[in-house]
Amino acid sequence: MARKTLSCTSLFFLVLLGVGSFFATYNLITMMVHNKRVNSGRVSFDPIVEMPDNMKKPEGAKVLFHVALTATDAPYSKWQCRIMYFWYKKQKDMAGSEMGKFTRILHSGQPDNLMDEIPTFVVDPLPSGLDRGYIVLNRPWAFVQWLERATIEEDYILMAEPDHIFVNPLPNLARGEFPAGFPFFYIKPAENENIIRKYYPQEHGPVTNIDPIGNSPVIIRKDLLEKIAPTWMNVSLRMKDDPETDKTFGWVLEMYAYAVASALHGVQHILRKDFMLQPPWDLETGKRFIIHYTYGCDYNMKGELTYGKIGEWRFDKRSHLQGPPPRNIPLPPPGVPESVVTLVKMVNEATANIPDWDTS
Repeated sequence: MARKTLSCTSLFFLVLLGVGSFFATYNLITMMVHNKRVNSGRVSFDPIVEMPDNMKKPEGAKVLFHVALTATDAPYSKWQCRIMYFWYKKQKDMAGSEMGKFTRILHSGQPDNLMDEIPTFVVDPLPSGLDRGYIVLNRPWAFVQWLERATIEEDYILMAEPDHIFVNPLPNLARGEFPAGFPFFYIKPAENENIIRKYYPQEHGPVTNIDPIGNSPVIIRKDLLEKIAPTWMNVSLRMKDDPETDKTFGWVLEMYAYAVASALHGVQHILRKDFMLQPPWDLETGKRFIIHYTYGCDYNMKGELTYGKIGEWRFDKRSHLQGPPPRNIPLPPPGVPESVVTLVKMVNEATANIPDWDTS
């Protein structure tokens, strides 16, 4: 009798083990399939080459985004904003564009002389001394105020910068809960894990969850940005307050702060290399959408780049800190990349058509 009972018990155990193994295998396979689908949104392939079917827009659907940039009332910021807004107006209604309305978020605390020219929303700067001379810290605080107080009709927002020029009509590159961002080669969370862990604890997952991006250019759903922006502001201030982080990240500190804040909220971006080009390193405009002229362009008269040394021909926005560049900047010499030539032509076209240019 005891032997029979033991035999039945053993049989029951084997059946139970088999069923358990079946469900474990099923769950493992299901999890692998699920992860493959999720990762295909960002990790397992270049999203420029391929886009998952469940993230594609229906043909004919037009999803507008609001163009927003933060700015100061300094002459350096003003003339860039005027050029940026000129090209926004030129590209806004072109085929393929999904640009909606435009706002310059002015974080100087009071109106300036561009209020009638550029749609502007005035917000307060950070309290005196809090930015410690790093004026970019005002950017997340400006977005927090704007999102709380402004009426924004569009469901998506493009966070842009004054030194952006729309070189081609820009569609909405975001897909639902997946914003679109530009991958910067110098944003390297994994190489700075010891610092990143001060703001992104282990329980949130690997640092590879943090995208190699800044806040701009990013097209993001408005409700997601409303959640991220306060965290972005707080992380920025904490990073600036930490000497090690401040020294390591330097002028890109606020970019890291946005990347970390997004990851803390579980938001991952579609990385679009075609979102933007940066002369002189990117040689052709091609089908990319934004020219970012943050780098100086220095060349000798043979058309050879002399980066780090003032060239015989140059265009550098920092040469015009106190006022706007002149109209009709001379074109670069033969042999200079098309991207630089296009940049200068677009600056010249804008300045030739903006009234009272010298008063920027």
